[in-house]
Amino acid sequence: MIKERNYNGWNAAVLSNGNLEVIAPLDVGPRLLSLRHGESENLFYEFPEERGGKGETHFCLRGGHRLWHSPEHPERTYQPDNDPVEFETVGGGNGFRLTGRTEERTGLRKSIEVTLLGDRSLRVSHRLTHVGLWAVECAVWPLTMLRRGGTAALPFPRKGEHPRDLLPDYGVVPWAYTDLSAACWRFHRDFLEIDTREATAPQKLGLTRYPGWSAYWIEGRTFVKCAPVWAGATYPDHGCCVEVFCNEAMIELETLSPLSRLEPEASVEHEELWGLLPDLPRPDSQEVCRERFLPAVREWLEEVGARPSP
Repeated sequence: MIKERNYNGWNAAVLSNGNLEVIAPLDVGPRLLSLRHGESENLFYEFPEERGGKGETHFCLRGGHRLWHSPEHPERTYQPDNDPVEFETVGGGNGFRLTGRTEERTGLRKSIEVTLLGDRSLRVSHRLTHVGLWAVECAVWPLTMLRRGGTAALPFPRKGEHPRDLLPDYGVVPWAYTDLSAACWRFHRDFLEIDTREATAPQKLGLTRYPGWSAYWIEGRTFVKCAPVWAGATYPDHGCCVEVFCNEAMIELETLSPLSRLEPEASVEHEELWGLLPDLPRPDSQEVCRERFLPAVREWLEEVGARPSP
């Protein structure tokens, strides 16, 4: 299920079961740069001008799926990951682990572990290990960049009732450059729709609480990303546990772990479950979300043993 091949100029590991395929470069990272379902094109967005690059002294976005640590900082966050990774198989050959070199300026070491769970599901685990001299506070922050042209759905928490529920129970967090009047944002009763065809400038929003999954529809296939939400935990970015960023080229689905104080030699992990669901309609209305999207996502969550957050 795992083989090596050249991918856009990199030596790469390919994990496949005939229906799902994940490709990770071994010359840089840890990164995942391709995700395919059946005969689909790569669902991830890639920066063509950065393909095959290695050894650069500056940070390269490259595309695909990467691991950062939050809160975002112009120097701490953008540390280069342009060197070869350590590679090992896991799960009896059903997956692999990629471990990068220790970041010189942060003392943090990143690893990503991918395991196939069937014909339409994967487990993606992320770990930050602190090998520096002093404790640091940070959150695990996985980011998945997907091709433009589709529509994302970010569900809101379950609705309450007035007058029984008098206090607010979650927040919508904009960034300084967010324009809530932009055509890409469409607020429905139970979810936020992000239409990437209407994204013409950088936009970002976060939620402080949500049901634990987000989805992106493109060309008839739906990518679902699920991560736990810990009640009472402290999250970065004014409490955000999920964030979405988009611009004129791509959209990014991001989850975050709670903030942790990492002592030297300590680690923190954050797990995501990924699903690829075929034959769903574009999530562009409350009716589609309620009648088609939510039932399909709930069925998949049951299949992989996940439970939506309240």
